[in-house]
Amino acid sequence: MRLESLSKPKGNKKSKRIGRGQGSGKGGTSTKGHKGAQSRSGYSRNVGFEGGQMPLQRRIPKFGFKNNSKIIMKPINLDLLQKLYDEKGITQINNAVLRSYGFIGKNDLVKILGRGELTKPLHIKCNSFSNNAKQLIENAGGSVAIEKDQ
Repeated sequence: MRLESLSKPKGNKKSKRIGRGQGSGKGGTSTKGHKGAQSRSGYSRNVGFEGGQMPLQRRIPKFGFKNNSKIIMKPINLDLLQKLYDEKGITQINNAVLRSYGFIGKNDLVKILGRGELTKPLHIKCNSFSNNAKQLIENAGGSVAIEKDQ
């Protein structure tokens, strides 16, 4: 090991020392420019402040309507339920079963839709059903029940 082969350790960068006299090159205004709010002590810019220019969130027009009481349901199709039966042999299906296999989240509500076919009678208890799905489930010999709670 030789003295000239030594290097500075990584992550050991010194901070910029400002306001330590003119000789440092960073004295005087301490890299803050001349006057104005940003040069004063205690200044903190608000999020979205654009120097007095009309901010973006106020320039863009508002439109539309957001319904806060809308109930959002997670769609699950019959082909997925048939696949669940084929692979796992499950005939009793409810929100807890769908949650345990990762098809829905913790607080999701479920609506069963009618894409696909059922070959086995499944007993399904979920929050909502389409008319087509309900008919296909009952035609296959299964049963449908509405689950009120999650």
